Amino acid sequence: MSRIGKQPVNIPDKVTVSVKDNVVVVKGPKGELSKPFPKEIGVVVDAKIVNVTDLTEVKDAAGKVQKPGTAGALHGTVRAIIRNMCEGVATGYSKTLLIEGVGFKAALKGNVLDLALGYSHPIRYTIPTGVNVVVTDGTKLVITGADRHMVGQVASSIKLYKPVEPYKGKGVRVEGEFVRRKEGKKTA
Repeated sequence: MSRIGKQPVNIPDKVTVSVKDNVVVVKGPKGELSKPFPKEIGVVVDAKIVNVTDLTEVKDAAGKVQKPGTAGALHGTVRAIIRNMCEGVATGYSKTLLIEGVGFKAALKGNVLDLALGYSHPIRYTIPTGVNVVVTDGTKLVITGADRHMVGQVASSIKLYKPVEPYKGKGVRVEGEFVRRKEGKKTA
């Protein structure tokens, strides 16, 4: 029995949630998201609340749980994903990446992001649909979208091209991320 899974999800204003054949569809001002879930998890939509239940639990006549369900981890995960979907289509998610280093820069050409990160060749990253990237000052990337997973995945993929090194701090970092710095060699 999941503590997070038992909590209801409040549906924000201007957002509609529907369930058909274990596929949850969430529509709002920022877009539409849909995701299929396993059949062991039941999703019930009331007026402004979504309840997630573990269908593998065994209950007695009084409603007490006799045997906990086998989908405990999925129970909380599904509830968290539905909550993120509701919040994403209502307000959206964003991450800011900072590029630090001499000659390091980014440029946006259509849906392709050109990155110059100190390699002998430019890196071209194709931005997936549903995610928007804005480049400011050539070194600051703002990634926005309704799907929290996709925004984080795009930020992580870009960051992996040049992780921050600990000596000079050059590379791509998420804004607010702490990178432990090292002292370097000592000369005689």
